[in-house]
Amino acid sequence: MDEAIVVGAGPNGLAAAVTLARHGLRVTVLEAADEIGGGTRSSEAILPGLLHDHCSAVHPMAVGSPFLHSLDLGRHGLQWRLPDIDCAHPLDDGTAAVLRRSVADTAAGLGADGARWRRLFEGPAAAYDELAEDIMGPLVRIPHHPLRLARFAIPALLPASALARTFAEEQTRALFAGVAAHAFQPLHLPLSSSIGLGILTAGHRHGWAVAAGGSRSIPRALAAVLTGLGGTIETGVRIRSASQLPAAAITMFDLSPTAVADILGDRLPPRVARAYRRFRYGPGAFKVDFAVEGGVPWTAEPARWAGTVHLGGTFAEVAAAERQISAGRMPQRPFVLVGQQYLADPQRSVGDVHPVWTYAHVPNGYTGDATEAIVAQIERFAPGFRERIVGTAVRTTTELAAYNPNYVGGDILTGAKNVPQLVFGPRLALNPYRTGLPGHYLCSAATPPGPGAHGMCGHNAARSALDEL
Repeated sequence: MDEAIVVGAGPNGLAAAVTLARHGLRVTVLEAADEIGGGTRSSEAILPGLLHDHCSAVHPMAVGSPFLHSLDLGRHGLQWRLPDIDCAHPLDDGTAAVLRRSVADTAAGLGADGARWRRLFEGPAAAYDELAEDIMGPLVRIPHHPLRLARFAIPALLPASALARTFAEEQTRALFAGVAAHAFQPLHLPLSSSIGLGILTAGHRHGWAVAAGGSRSIPRALAAVLTGLGGTIETGVRIRSASQLPAAAITMFDLSPTAVADILGDRLPPRVARAYRRFRYGPGAFKVDFAVEGGVPWTAEPARWAGTVHLGGTFAEVAAAERQISAGRMPQRPFVLVGQQYLADPQRSVGDVHPVWTYAHVPNGYTGDATEAIVAQIERFAPGFRERIVGTAVRTTTELAAYNPNYVGGDILTGAKNVPQLVFGPRLALNPYRTGLPGHYLCSAATPPGPGAHGMCGHNAARSALDEL
């Protein structure tokens, strides 16, 4: 039986391990931290029983993942939960744009833009499970469904600012800005619509789900599948050099490209080593968890029932903030994401004290304290929030990078999603998972299709390795 080593036990590392084990390889996963999960860990960070997700929290791309769907993870404790409203984007006039799972229900609340929203999302959302076969893999290949992919890709090629101009209502433009901003890129750049369109299409098909019992339920279920297949996981094992790696037919790295370059050193072909060391990282996240008595007192009623709330004001305000952080400047009013996972998963709360998950977009490596900026943005749309806070837990960009070394400078996407890296991954190559060293593969979120708890980067990389084995 061939041996396989996977370095890193985030969702992609575990997905790679499961894929290899399902094909008969004896797999060992080596994880530097004391707990598996990478960005999908959860804990009682503030009060006993009050459950917070450390990073990845809401999973529209994971719930419809072709790989996760193939595993029947419900048998291993993974259950998805949906809020009444997927996402709300409040504005200063007290109203909010509302994103619901149903395309029709969302369109009904968008006034003059309703018909345009339906044309944009109705067909792709209905066909999402087929579309996912193409958008959840390497982009440089012959697609399985070329016509469906073309219909999705044409608007995805546009800058988010150009696509937003096709909407007549400020609410609709703001709603789209908030989702497009998940890419941590200026909204005037080409392809800056793509990640937002992917999230919206997936959400209209499967919803913006959370994992019951916290995002940690995802790696725990994957680990149960792996051990059932005979695989093993060793925690507290940090790989710093190639000499520490056991001999194996396949070695997979759920790590950032720069970390792989450091480990493999001069074993890498020079051109690959150069590409990995030049890999660009994007803006960072500044994370603050709150314990909030009575929940957030949003002015806009829909926000009180939304699993995710985007705070940034109008499209122009969100776009300006994203330009500033990409240029290395901290905006006075950063774009802030708020997660209210307890609305779909009430077991996370303790009585009337609820866990509220937030982070702000900040420059990469930002050394300041964005806590007050986050509180101020929430107060802007929920006056009285400050008085309801009974506890906080903060992770700066530096602390995020220490918590998960893939998050260089606080970049929770594992790399800037500019055009070359979004399309090709860490280097210009037809196969983004090969490192150029036989038997060694990159399977982190630095490779297509990118970040999320969907496991598809790991699954795709493992399939590539199996083909070559």
